[in-house]
Amino acid sequence: MRRPKGAEDQGDWDLPEAEDPLAEEDLWFLPGPMDADEDSAGGFAAPLPRAPAPEGEEITDWRRAEAGQAAALARVAARLGALDDRLMRGPEGWRQRLALIEASELSWLAGDRISVDRLGLWLALRSGAAEAESAAMQRAAWAFRRLTGGAGPIGDLPGFLGRHASEGAGLLAERLAGFAALLARAEDLHPVTRGCLAYRFWPLAGIGPEGDPVEGIVLAARLAAEDLQGGAVFAPVAMGGPAMLRRAGPAADRLAHWLSGMEQAVLRMMRQLDGLEQWEARAVKATAGLSGRTPARLIRALADWPYLSAPMAEEITGSSRAAVQRNLTWMEAAGLVSELTGQERFRFWKAAL
Repeated sequence: MRRPKGAEDQGDWDLPEAEDPLAEEDLWFLPGPMDADEDSAGGFAAPLPRAPAPEGEEITDWRRAEAGQAAALARVAARLGALDDRLMRGPEGWRQRLALIEASELSWLAGDRISVDRLGLWLALRSGAAEAESAAMQRAAWAFRRLTGGAGPIGDLPGFLGRHASEGAGLLAERLAGFAALLARAEDLHPVTRGCLAYRFWPLAGIGPEGDPVEGIVLAARLAAEDLQGGAVFAPVAMGGPAMLRRAGPAADRLAHWLSGMEQAVLRMMRQLDGLEQWEARAVKATAGLSGRTPARLIRALADWPYLSAPMAEEITGSSRAAVQRNLTWMEAAGLVSELTGQERFRFWKAAL
């Protein structure tokens, strides 16, 4: 409103306040007053996703989560100890068999879908993979090698991952060192818990290919078995199923799913070993009257490999193709092995557990 002429020195006018056309309670469609954030600055929270908590705070959360899951963790640790003792007393091939199954299931979780028979064929004869699948097969073979032995990730993370010196310069070396430092800060956690924490932080480290969980799961599996005596080289992770590998939610929920899945996976391994032990005793007794060394070698090969083809059996046992075929036919008739394909060529057999 304009002032009348000559009214400049008469001070400010007192204008009547305009009446609110709507009562306060009628403004239901507008947001309410903002609450002050609890930050020390006393400001308002930005309407955007918050930055993740610092790693030190997250590790503290994992310590609380471990304390809350003490009973489940003790149960899993006891089962892992029993598996470790069982594998120390068993043949070397048992560890190979379990690692082959774990590596195959890991490839399915990663989207590569490498079956156990194809992975076994590749490892034994370097065949069975098309050119387009060679990268996926190599990832599965890398996982198998890391799950069967060799130095673990503690102390030489670049060596465990296969990062050569030429690849470790600059940013990658910095990220590897940062991840190793994170593991060192969590060294007071139980190895099983630390494996779960490593799996959670792996995608954030920027070390492996984005979206590829193979390295992260293998790393976690080896970390979780760090305190075992060497019978069990890894703790089963992929065998625990996808629910075990959830990354969403607080540390307590992730650890609870991790422990539940690992317990089921260890029980699955133990059932596999029970069946193998019973089958070997039955097979040795049934083939006692057969001549030659091929039956005993075939029994050992069928226990070490979940699936076996005739060329694989020939290579592993050192027997002739005719001897392998003849003994597999006899064992199939005796109910000791099962043929999987139902074909005349490219057939695979497995122990009839």
